[in-house]
Amino acid sequence: MSTRPTTLAEWQALAASLSFETRAFVDDQFVDALSGETFASVNPATGETLAEVASCDAADAERAVEHARAAFERGEWSRLAPGKRKAVLLRLADLMAAHKHELALLDTLDMGKPVSSALGDMAGAIGCLRHQAESIDKLYGEVAPTGEESLGLVLREPLGVVASIVPWNFPLMMTAWKIAPALAAGNSVILKPSEKSPLSALRLAQLAREAGLPRGVFQVLPGFGHTVGRALALSMGVDCLAFTGSTQVGKQLMQYAGESNLKRVYLECGGKSPNLVFADCKHLEAVAEHAAAAIFHNQGEVCIAGSRLLVENSIREAFVDKVLAAAERMQPGDPLDPDSFMGAIVDETQHRRILDYIRQGVAEGAQLRGGGAALERPGYFIAPTVFDGVTPEMAIGREEIFGPVLAVFGFDSEEEAVAMANDSDYGLAAGLWSQDIDRVMRVTRRLQSGQVFVNNWAGGDQSMPFGGVKQSGNGRDKSHHSLAEYSSLKSVWISLDS
Repeated sequence: MSTRPTTLAEWQALAASLSFETRAFVDDQFVDALSGETFASVNPATGETLAEVASCDAADAERAVEHARAAFERGEWSRLAPGKRKAVLLRLADLMAAHKHELALLDTLDMGKPVSSALGDMAGAIGCLRHQAESIDKLYGEVAPTGEESLGLVLREPLGVVASIVPWNFPLMMTAWKIAPALAAGNSVILKPSEKSPLSALRLAQLAREAGLPRGVFQVLPGFGHTVGRALALSMGVDCLAFTGSTQVGKQLMQYAGESNLKRVYLECGGKSPNLVFADCKHLEAVAEHAAAAIFHNQGEVCIAGSRLLVENSIREAFVDKVLAAAERMQPGDPLDPDSFMGAIVDETQHRRILDYIRQGVAEGAQLRGGGAALERPGYFIAPTVFDGVTPEMAIGREEIFGPVLAVFGFDSEEEAVAMANDSDYGLAAGLWSQDIDRVMRVTRRLQSGQVFVNNWAGGDQSMPFGGVKQSGNGRDKSHHSLAEYSSLKSVWISLDS
């Protein structure tokens, strides 16, 4: 699609021209769910139904797994030379780039994020695919150190069938983080997009077929977690399960793996990420802008959202005022308006859940400093909300809300800040703002987190692994570490003296 919209009117015109693929993609064909069932894909900015999408279940999962296994055994992809796999995936990346406006628009319509943010997601998705494609022929096996009478080889081989279950908050970017390394390693992949945001995944299937991925190597099953997702997790024919979503669901998926075939399970789960601001940090206004964006970007529907803001008490009052001023500049708007910082909450259920947490925060005695209400307009919009005076036992200070709600804590010492930051079931991300290099190194090492952002929030590129510790999960997305996770090691010992 060559159209390059830059204004609200142009994005609206492009949206009006779109048609949606709504069927499952199985064995290189778009097909209805075997049951014939569908579910509504709803635009959360308007409450209007975009399309009725195939609702797959266990029968569809079984069919897709059979085709994925057959494709793997045929070897058209699994045994293809790495350089040739790379060429196909790079073609897919080029096709995604050529259609990035359309793909971004699908995610915006489907789950409510601002289109400017969705375009950023497309850059991340395309970059991930290209990075993993280029890494295929650069991840070597090993020759073990042996005597002259033997030769020890460590071979790296694809796992087989990988099921990827991705969330709704970054639909296509999370998809790329899962499927790019799995496909690059030579696996067959079955993608289960969220029922709240399936449309870009189905468009991606069209592009994958055009790029030349062999039949059965990449399939897409829209549907619900308790039906088709559960079936994939329990399938004896799935060798690996990759999931991004809530900790509660992640725990259930690990149980399913244990009940079935002990498939590998890579989880990127919930977070309640602390953002530590020390009094020695420079440029408080700029830091406050970053702290606000860390929670209000993507309406707070971000696994690494900086939802706990820990501020040294000597600057706390002034700093919170600056955060509130920044929040005023981040109010929700039409997701199709390129100038909107925030868009719509994904659906009515999540909208209601966030508002319930806000009411609970007030009831527990936190100081509501800004926001705290739904916007009076069609769709599901909530103003950026800031609570001060939060204490660790409050629900808004401990539980993942997944919405634009910031909990501010105060501290007086480095020791207190670290203890407060680590007092969480989660460990996905943490931020640290300080000009004291000694403090930076001390605190960074002590924070219980899969990643630490120093004097920034959410920095990094495709060379950096992404994942958590504790109940935030165990796997890693991005970088060559994720590519390694989708392959297995085979030891070969060759006797040379016979």
